[in-house]
Amino acid sequence: MTAPDRPAPSQKTFLTAEWRHLVMLNYELDPQVLRQRVPRGTELDTWGGRTFVSVIAFRFLDTRVRGLAIPFHRDFDEINLRFYVRRRGPEGWRRGVVFIREIVPRFAIAAVARLVYNENYIALPTRNRLDLTPGRMQAEYGWRFQGRWNGVKFQAQGSPRELVAGSLEEFITEHYWGYAAQKDGGCMEYQVEHPRWQVWQATEATMDCDVAALYGTEFQAALTGPPANAFLADGSKVSVYNGVRL
Repeated sequence: MTAPDRPAPSQKTFLTAEWRHLVMLNYELDPQVLRQRVPRGTELDTWGGRTFVSVIAFRFLDTRVRGLAIPFHRDFDEINLRFYVRRRGPEGWRRGVVFIREIVPRFAIAAVARLVYNENYIALPTRNRLDLTPGRMQAEYGWRFQGRWNGVKFQAQGSPRELVAGSLEEFITEHYWGYAAQKDGGCMEYQVEHPRWQVWQATEATMDCDVAALYGTEFQAALTGPPANAFLADGSKVSVYNGVRL
């Protein structure tokens, strides 16, 4: 069933993949930090009056661009920093994300994303270590930046649970639109489609990162402390559709 902010896609599919083992570290921050980054035609989206950014690290698997698998570019890690916006569409609010920075290990992947959507991709060496033993989840993702390894670590126990309506986990995961500011001041909008995910709540979640150098000094205060919330989503197949200019 299509949710109110998820109309049937009217655009052709640009990319399909599986997003798996998504570690999501969520940090509250002053909304003024993001004001100048909000794309034209959108506004900040908040949860309970609070503004969040998320560091998300995950596996991109079986990636296909317009149905074609590119050799040596199908499976890779991605680590991104994003925040949340919304835009009034014909069916109601469209809730979406804006990426501050996205890290992938392949230059070609970063170049295509910058060219097609003007997204803020960079190519850096990455690594991961996943222990998905039933009843115990451990995940580590790393990226090498300016000569040293940065990374996130996550631990959880027990079984995954369904998303709770109105929860922060639902807010973080249930944004099905992407928005990217364009060089001429415009905005690109694109739809992302995937089912609801199950999540594990963190028993431990940390990040070791040169925040000021990678993301900017304005994010240092928020991202150098412990996250307000952290969880791991199991993930699923996803489809990303062609973008349209607003």
